[in-house]
Amino acid sequence: MSKEKTGHSFSAFFKRAVSPLMVLSLLREREMYGYEISQEISQRSGGKLAMSLLYPVLYRLVEQRYVVVSSTIIENGRVRSYYAITDEGRAYYDTTIAEYLELVGQFQHFLDTPEQK
Repeated sequence: MSKEKTGHSFSAFFKRAVSPLMVLSLLREREMYGYEISQEISQRSGGKLAMSLLYPVLYRLVEQRYVVVSSTIIENGRVRSYYAITDEGRAYYDTTIAEYLELVGQFQHFLDTPEQK
């Protein structure tokens, strides 16, 4: 189905699906606040990935208990909530990344397999 028929591109669907994994991947390294997560994603992707809907992703991860608000700091009159990954979040990330890599491998195998006549 084309973008015109669905209203969304494959790229948009893919980014939406992997956005929680990108956030969890960063939080495996260290606690971060929202804007920092957004900047890190942009930097690591060479500006190709941006998370305009970062906070709904963070709130959903908190609701699922994969992430917690570890601290809230007021700096220069701005409130910064720092997020940290939980043990459940690490387990979810590990399982989901393994599934993702398996699916990518299966799809690549499909693409590399010549048509049988």
